[in-house]
Amino acid sequence: MIYLDYHASTPLDPRVAAAMAPFFTEQFGNPHAVDHAAGWRANEGVERAARSIAASLRADPDEIIFTSGATEANNLAILGLAHRATPARRRILVSTIEHKCVLEAARICAARGAKLELLPVSREGLVSLDDLKRRLGPDLLLVSVMLVNNEIGTIQPIGEIADLAHTAGAYVHTDAAQALATAPLDLSSADVDLLSLSGHKIYGPKGIGALFARRSIQGHLEPLMYGGGQQNGLRPGTVPVPLCVGLAEAVALMNGEDALEERQRLARLRDDLVAKLQRVDERILLNGPSTDTRHPGNASLRFPVEARGLLAALQPQVAASAGAACISGIEAPSYVLQAIGLSVEQAESSVRLSVGRFTLDREIDEAVALFAEALERLRGS
Repeated sequence: MIYLDYHASTPLDPRVAAAMAPFFTEQFGNPHAVDHAAGWRANEGVERAARSIAASLRADPDEIIFTSGATEANNLAILGLAHRATPARRRILVSTIEHKCVLEAARICAARGAKLELLPVSREGLVSLDDLKRRLGPDLLLVSVMLVNNEIGTIQPIGEIADLAHTAGAYVHTDAAQALATAPLDLSSADVDLLSLSGHKIYGPKGIGALFARRSIQGHLEPLMYGGGQQNGLRPGTVPVPLCVGLAEAVALMNGEDALEERQRLARLRDDLVAKLQRVDERILLNGPSTDTRHPGNASLRFPVEARGLLAALQPQVAASAGAACISGIEAPSYVLQAIGLSVEQAESSVRLSVGRFTLDREIDEAVALFAEALERLRGS
């Protein structure tokens, strides 16, 4: 199989697996067991992981809260903040192309008394800074805008968004699950208050993520669960040491000395894939921003046939998707594509292709040939 669904999940990098291995067998202690050396060693693994992630993000270790993934981190940020909000600040702004968990968490807040407003986006998926400026006010609690979109690859100007929101005294959250593939995250300059990460989007393990929460905001967050008070009282339960270690190694590799070369290679592979598919059929069009202003591995393409039929015709040779994995199994056109102005028919003919660290050059030509054969079969049927 040629795997072109890196936005849904990435394979575990062998270097990440090697970093995790000792904590499954040799250093297996409970990191919260404070009375013996086994617990101390496990706790040191967690603390070292937090320090590593914090160093990569230009943050402090006690601002890293380990979670089960970006979905939990997003929920903790939004629901946690809204739960302790004052009556004078109950308004929440989120973009129309957020991950499903952000939109649903915001809607839960609205059902509990908050005022929710959706920020529209352009054809490229960008939030309008002028529109955001008009919506600022003393009642604004939170602005949540995804740093890099998981369907169309749009990169938002999160620093400018944060600067505007802070003039109104509001907090800023960003879902950065896809962001490390585009550029290093520097929280000393991009002044967001809350930021979510996911392990399995960056060649780390599934079941682990993190919420960066500035120290100054942590007292304003209500935890989603209650227990032994671990992780500054924000996320109880025994911390999964191997997964924390794996997440830290994955983040470090995404920001390592080969990171820029990897991003350039992904962009080259993606551009090659798009160009060759468009030579197969000139009616194949790119959705969203231009290729030089989006996630380097992302291509959302509109085909002259229905997407699910095309993907079925490609099985089992090619893995790609008709939309985000967060709404997998829901037979509905992408709300993200409709939010950028595509019709239902256009959205239903769109396929998300994403290349990654382990995509081979030869796989691009092989995939294009398989798409060409599938399109020919579908046109003839």
